[in-house]
Amino acid sequence: MDDTASAASSAPSWADAPEGWNWLAQDQDGKWFWYAVPPQLGMAGGIWRSPRRAQQFAAQGEPNPKWYETCLRRPDAER
Repeated sequence: MDDTASAASSAPSWADAPEGWNWLAQDQDGKWFWYAVPPQLGMAGGIWRSPRRAQQFAAQGEPNPKWYETCLRRPDAER
C-alpha cells in the first residue's frame, strides 16, 4: 500500500462528517480537519488553509510527510 492509500485508510469516516462539509484533509502534524469549502495548500506551514469558520477538527492521526496528497472530497457530494 502506498503512502497516499495509507493516509486515506487512516482518515476519519465520512459518516462522522458534519452535513455539508464535503472535504477532508490531513495536516503534516497528523491532524485531520473537515472543510465546508475546498481547502488550499499552505506549503510553508505544512497545513491546509480555509476560512476559520469553514474548518472543523476531525481527528488526530500520525504525522504525515505527504500531507499535501490527503485532500479528499466526500464521495457522494454534488459537484
